[in-house]
Amino acid sequence: MDRGQEEMQFLGFFGIFKESYKIISSWRKLFTNITLAFILPLSFILPCSRAIVYTIACIHAARELTFKTIISVVPKVWKRLLVTFLSIFFVIFLYLVVAALVLIIWAVSVGQMHVMGVAVLAVLVVLFTSGLFYLATIWHLATTVSVLEETYGFAAMVKSKNLIKGKLGLAIAVFFILQPAMGLNHMAFKRLVVEGTDMGMANRVVYAIICFLLLSTGILFQLVIQTVVYFVCKSYHHENIDKSALSDHLEVYMLGDYAPLKAKDVQLFRV
Repeated sequence: MDRGQEEMQFLGFFGIFKESYKIISSWRKLFTNITLAFILPLSFILPCSRAIVYTIACIHAARELTFKTIISVVPKVWKRLLVTFLSIFFVIFLYLVVAALVLIIWAVSVGQMHVMGVAVLAVLVVLFTSGLFYLATIWHLATTVSVLEETYGFAAMVKSKNLIKGKLGLAIAVFFILQPAMGLNHMAFKRLVVEGTDMGMANRVVYAIICFLLLSTGILFQLVIQTVVYFVCKSYHHENIDKSALSDHLEVYMLGDYAPLKAKDVQLFRV
């Protein structure tokens, strides 16, 4: 990441993807090792995925980075991430409960009125979907905050909510642009591997490997993009991160027990 932090705020939709691709290309060997070690076999385990966040932060702080270092860091962030994950799960659970209650109220009050009922339901569906996208965007950024800052859990969610102000549309678009492609990959896996009994076992194995590699690549890009968005949001709010302080913050993960820096140390000043 050779851009100055103040320049990061001006990255748009395509700029974020271009910057993410540049990072992966520049550190191809390291990201290949991370993908093979963490993302490929453990695509749905959260702390494996957060190794990407740590890697991007080290690149941003111009720290010397090796694959061995990343492996040693992974076990030391999972507790903070678990607290954040449980906090987000709790909030989404409450959101779904409230949505269910609203649906019940709709069914009792206007559900029997055909035209009015359908119109109200359409509005409720739009609001529900928008809220879900908003919470998911906060979720993505909160996990990054949990690794790179001292806050985690509900505090990380609040920090994430504040960071995406002014960049909400961009953050949602960027976070979910890869979802259709990953959805198509899932459909292809189901059609060619799970249901493709007439294609022969050898062909099904080949298709399974291809789909799994595509899935892992998609997850890698999503995680790199997620971290780039974090720096874009920080830059937009003029929350400059001193690289030496960030480097010291990351160094703590390698020293044993986690003892986070204070916010004033990581975010030295507002421009």
